[in-house]
Formats: sequence, structure tokens, C-alpha cells
Amino acid sequence: MPIVLRLDVMLARRKVRSNALARAIGITDANLSLLKSGKVKGVKLETLEAICDFLDCQPGDILEYQPEQPPDVVGESVKRAG
Repeated sequence: MPIVLRLDVMLARRKVRSNALARAIGITDANLSLLKSGKVKGVKLETLEAICDFLDCQPGDILEYQPEQPPDVVGESVKRAG
């Protein structure tokens, strides 16, 4: 998926443990773990707002867009780099 969650990076920067964030924003540790691992298909804006408020960050600090490249473009990139 082209949208990558960098929540673990922001938690490390803020020196906040996952369970503290989960309690503060009112979600379970299991759901926060799924968010951190990127195994979710969506996130409520309310949850995103609570995360940003607690971590004092912007949505762009934890969400990153990485467009997928077609397989032949990836192969060509590797050939040129090598």
C-alpha cells in the first residue's frame, strides 16, 4: 500500500511507550499495534487527531506516501544502480 504509517518513529522520537499512547487516546494496545505495523486499511480522523494531539505532531509526521512502482521500473532501477 502506498501510504506507510511511521507511528513507531514518532513514538521513539517523543520517547512515548505504545501502551501510554493507547491509554491516552482511548484505543486498545492491540489496535495500536495494528496501526504501528501498518496492518490496517484505514484510520478514523478522530483517532489520527488524538494521536497528533498527544504526540504534538502533524499527520504528515506519521503518514508517508510511497508510490508503488511497476515491476519493470524497479528492475531497471536495480540494473542502472548496479
